[in-house]
Amino acid sequence: MTLTPAEYAAHDALGLAALVASRQVSAKELALTAAAAIAALNPAINAVVETYPDRIDGLDERTLGSGPFRGVPFLIKDFFGHEAGRTIEFGSRLCRGMVAQQNTHLFELFRAAGLNVLGRSAAPEYSMAGTTENALYGRTSTPWKYGYSSGGSTGGGMAAVAAGMVPIAHGSDIAGSIRIPASFCGGVGLKPSRGRVSVGPLQDENGFGLGQNFVQTRTVRDAAAMLDCLAIPQVGDPFVIPKPDGSYASLATQRSPALRVGWSTRALMGFPVDGEVAHAVERTAAQLAAMGHHVVEESPQFDGLDAMRQMTDVWFFGFDLRLDGYAARSGHTIGPDTLEPVTYKIYEYAKTMTNATFLAAIAGMNTARRQLARFFERHDVWLCPTTSRVAEPWGTYHLGRTDVAITDLAEAIFRGPCQFTLPHNVLGVPAVSLPLAMHSSGLPIGVQLAARHAHEHVVLQLASALEEAMPWSRRVPPIHLSAPVAPPDPTGPTCG
Repeated sequence: MTLTPAEYAAHDALGLAALVASRQVSAKELALTAAAAIAALNPAINAVVETYPDRIDGLDERTLGSGPFRGVPFLIKDFFGHEAGRTIEFGSRLCRGMVAQQNTHLFELFRAAGLNVLGRSAAPEYSMAGTTENALYGRTSTPWKYGYSSGGSTGGGMAAVAAGMVPIAHGSDIAGSIRIPASFCGGVGLKPSRGRVSVGPLQDENGFGLGQNFVQTRTVRDAAAMLDCLAIPQVGDPFVIPKPDGSYASLATQRSPALRVGWSTRALMGFPVDGEVAHAVERTAAQLAAMGHHVVEESPQFDGLDAMRQMTDVWFFGFDLRLDGYAARSGHTIGPDTLEPVTYKIYEYAKTMTNATFLAAIAGMNTARRQLARFFERHDVWLCPTTSRVAEPWGTYHLGRTDVAITDLAEAIFRGPCQFTLPHNVLGVPAVSLPLAMHSSGLPIGVQLAARHAHEHVVLQLASALEEAMPWSRRVPPIHLSAPVAPPDPTGPTCG
């Protein structure tokens, strides 16, 4: 059997794995198809920064793991997920050419799942923006509209999945970096609970517990099956959180009991919500009510903008030491020629931070977490927008801006894309973005579901039910492997 490009792009990751398992196609054939798709589409959306020839033409299928995704083409984000001996640059000129020195547990779990990691996807510098635009590799477009952001920080991975280059890709999320691209690109983006997926061996937690790793997918079943592969505690992990009885893959197919759902579109950081986005959330609430759930309109009490300011102080603390270490490894000098303007300001600010500033920010995060958690005393699920608006033109939230002071970062750079995603990182709860509607502009709308800590099975069950009731699988963006490639528009938006 030889897959056409359209047939390849029509399958999700488990679908392609089933073809490999039944010997209808080989893992190498899939790798070659993925490489051809990247070659054809990447000039238009700029989602992939490197491919690995030894995992494509030179693939030795005996090196693949035996898990449920055996042979499926996969992209690792240019941020974490390190594989020893591979280039890892964090989207930064400071780290140009830097090589990872050892495997992460995450990479080992990806390998055990059977994935064929054949390349590296784009990310903003140090994954510190809600858009994937950087001075090292350029700007990544959503496949739905050239010149519009794919979101961030996992914009490269999600854009590649949405365009049909690969069916699944690595993502990480410290303030919405899995879910924002899912919203802008029309995919499925699950952020697991704090502690669900190991970030060892070199870290105990990412971002003092704010950051989580997972994947970007097109289907809920791929997300559920991958969670089974990644939710495996590793030796030395600081804590292990509860798991449900049964696999996530099986639980996701089961109908959930009647749940208490609180929904809201109230702006949490004073950033206006697009009317069509709000309507998509309202329609989803009505659909859940029709399924038998107890649905009420209620917003959590949360000073989002203050929490964002506190979060940045947590995030920035020690950033200077981290970059000093990278400079020593890469041989490059820290300065305006190796760091983007906003990143350089953050680096300089980090050098001035005191222990008191950091401890106050940690205390602020604790206060916000306790306040937010009261919502889940009354509700099992929180339904809200993923992003306040659909994808916006390049240049809106990128780190190359020179008009932003360090004191204005929360308002100017972060609150726009992160207004509804940050709360779930503060809480450490699972949250998923689903592409449940389309905007009149032709761009997808992400709707977000969250549940209590360690209750990924709850959001997966609801997500699976909504995937059936409000399907998105037939929606294909203009820039897609099954469609003629739309060439970049030279008159399109550019970075400001």
